Amino acid sequence: MKNKLVDLFNIQYPIVQGGMIWNSGYKLASAVSNAGGLGLIGAGSMYSEVLREHIQKCKKATDKPFGVNVPMLYPNIEEIMNIIVEEGVKIVFTSAGNPKTWTPFLKEHGITVVHVVSSSKFALKAQEAGVDAVVAEGFEAGGHNGREETTTLTLIPIVREKISIPLIAAGGIATGRGMLAAMVLGADGVQMGTRFIASEESSAHDNFKNLLLEVQEGDTTLTLKELAPVRLIKNDFYSGLQDLYAKNPSVDELKEYLGRGRAKKGMFEGDLVEGELEVGQISGLINKIEPVADIVKNIITEFENAKKETAHF
Repeated sequence: MKNKLVDLFNIQYPIVQGGMIWNSGYKLASAVSNAGGLGLIGAGSMYSEVLREHIQKCKKATDKPFGVNVPMLYPNIEEIMNIIVEEGVKIVFTSAGNPKTWTPFLKEHGITVVHVVSSSKFALKAQEAGVDAVVAEGFEAGGHNGREETTTLTLIPIVREKISIPLIAAGGIATGRGMLAAMVLGADGVQMGTRFIASEESSAHDNFKNLLLEVQEGDTTLTLKELAPVRLIKNDFYSGLQDLYAKNPSVDELKEYLGRGRAKKGMFEGDLVEGELEVGQISGLINKIEPVADIVKNIITEFENAKKETAHF
């Protein structure tokens, strides 16, 4: 399969695995890369030296391209970026910040830079900042999200009209048919997060993986917009949050309730009651935990079959 995204990353299929906190260590990233996609290590949940260890292990586990996803809101961002350069990582996805801040530094070191956006306005700013591609993520996506609540179906064609660089669609995509739909709308490829949580190689706790299989439409919601919007599964933690919202809480009260380590507690340690369980709406379509190689193979097979089925339209 040849297109601009495949050529940009030197990969076989235009499938990117989202760099998700507590879910995407080197085992998942290397497995996706070995299967023909682009695996990403999620740096957001890693101390600097843990990130270095995962990069080194990923290099041993695959000879294919892989990258690192870096949320730019963390205080040790400079140390993280230096480790990425020192370890020879060639692809970096940035998010949660201004792409102008680090793109020049990364480009100076020969690194391909992709920035995650939730609107056409920020997609254009990312292109102007010199990134090589953007991920446009609709609000169906799990985890931290845009405030605009723009769906992927709406976002992708609007962004496509505004930018000329490669476009990766994210949010609500977990199948070959979804991938084809996104590319018909103008994307050059797709990024999938939730689909790869339900893989044997993801670092998510088994409790979390198994719960994901039970999630139906309507079981996730976007909340905490006053801090950083996040889509998560409705559980006791969420119910307590709703009780707090009924009292018109201040930002400080919301921060106090959220506390520290809530996402780790849920996704990595498996506390399904008090943890923050971040998944996308598409989880309602996922009903099996599989090896990454099978997931990618099934996506591509469905993609090719769907192309044939729709050729007569």
